[in-house]
Amino acid sequence: MRRIVRPFVEFWNSEARSGFILFAAALAAFAIANSPASSWYFELKQFPIGLSFGDAGLQKPLASWVKDLLMAFFFLLVGLEIKREIVQGELSDPRRSMLTILAALGGMVVPALIYVLFNAAGAGVAGWGVPMATDIAFAIGVLSLLGKRVPLGLKVFLTAFAIVDDLGAVLVIAFFYTQGLDLPALLAALGFFGVALLLGRAGVTNLFAYLLAGAFMWYFMLESGVSPTVAAVLLALAVPLRRAVALPDLRTTLDEAARRDPENLEAEMDSLEDTLRNAQSPLHRLERTLHPWSAYFIMPVFAFFNAGVSVAGAGYGEVAVGASLGLLLGKPLGIFGVCWLAVRSGIAALPAGVTWPMILGAGFLGAIGFTMSLFVATLAFEGSATLLNQAKIGVLSASVVAALVGLGFLAWATGRQPVGVDSR
Repeated sequence: MRRIVRPFVEFWNSEARSGFILFAAALAAFAIANSPASSWYFELKQFPIGLSFGDAGLQKPLASWVKDLLMAFFFLLVGLEIKREIVQGELSDPRRSMLTILAALGGMVVPALIYVLFNAAGAGVAGWGVPMATDIAFAIGVLSLLGKRVPLGLKVFLTAFAIVDDLGAVLVIAFFYTQGLDLPALLAALGFFGVALLLGRAGVTNLFAYLLAGAFMWYFMLESGVSPTVAAVLLALAVPLRRAVALPDLRTTLDEAARRDPENLEAEMDSLEDTLRNAQSPLHRLERTLHPWSAYFIMPVFAFFNAGVSVAGAGYGEVAVGASLGLLLGKPLGIFGVCWLAVRSGIAALPAGVTWPMILGAGFLGAIGFTMSLFVATLAFEGSATLLNQAKIGVLSASVVAALVGLGFLAWATGRQPVGVDSR
């Protein structure tokens, strides 16, 4: 029995768990939207919720609160990851990160061009940004199913690529999916961004101060007509990455405590644990707090409210074709093609242990658009339910196929071992 249960336990404890929960939420939404209970589902999405702050107030349907407020926390986490990678991570060295940056650019431009090719003459052209995005949680979750045989270089490449891709998606949202700009409200939002930057420069480590400034940024950004998720990314850039306190010399401290009073060594270790916890930078503390909420609540809730597409009457028109082919063809072609040109020209090199078939497999995993693509679709087709449903059908179908193809291709490229079995 233990031998039978063990693979399921290992799967549940792996990075794939959040992707599985996300997929389950999307599948449940799709099933309900095409069942006799569909009316309940669509009425729930339109359920009105209002908040008031003195003379100011907001009245929005539940689905809009999920898109504008709940997803702001997801984009705050994305912004924290982007800043950490740029300052300390894989993107801190321009030469070493060149392949990743170029791959992300190829993986955004080629899908957009393929989409426009099918929609240039129609009303769906506004959705050109839909196939540009990669769902990092799904992509990494699928890759983790291959276990230890995946080279570290490939994991780092895919993670860094997806983060650069997220940055590109944020810029696209900020510059191309903003309507009816209210300049005074935008200036007010930028003013509170300036306050957050000053807090960071002053070395303030209390996260509440940043979140308070972020709340005003979110409100005024929403009022300005810009997606409030942009405010969340800007707030992340203001959160300090410096440690709050200096790290102690653990060996010296524990040796002195053992000599001084051996019986109180455990108490000294507990005190050191508190010191180490407080020594984390505000950015790391906030990122660590948000990660489980994003993976196990925010993203599944967003998927539940946006993956429920009724196939009756939706059709598989040019928007769906452009979105699906943009992801399924554009992503792997753009990523692989740009990487090949960069390596052949000598401006970049493949990561250690990574082969060209692995790059192509990673390109297919990059075609898993899902959360980010659905989010862009809701912005692009906010006034057209028909085009929005087509975009969602294209994204969902392409993401499922891309996950299966990418998983199978990488399983072959990394060695003929059963998927999900540890090679050790």
